[in-house]
Amino acid sequence: MPVRRMVTSALGSAALVLATMGAVTTAAGPAAAAPCGFYETGSDAYYNHCTSDGSRVVIKVEVAWAPDYERCVAPGTSWLGGASKIDGAYYVGRTC
Repeated sequence: MPVRRMVTSALGSAALVLATMGAVTTAAGPAAAAPCGFYETGSDAYYNHCTSDGSRVVIKVEVAWAPDYERCVAPGTSWLGGASKIDGAYYVGRTC
């Protein structure tokens, strides 16, 4: 009888660990795909304006080997250009 309890307990613990790992992986998946703010993929640079109020905001785009510029972005993801040409982007504190 004690062996059966140990095996049942071990299987239950393993199932709990695997379920927890699955929940963490699932929760991280969509968020990692399009984080808020500036992010890059292998070849492109994006700015994701995360909001629930529909506001449009001004961001400053930092460009490699060219002058930086400001841009008005709507909620959601905006393509900024090739990752090799864009160094970063950030919210400047005002709406447009």
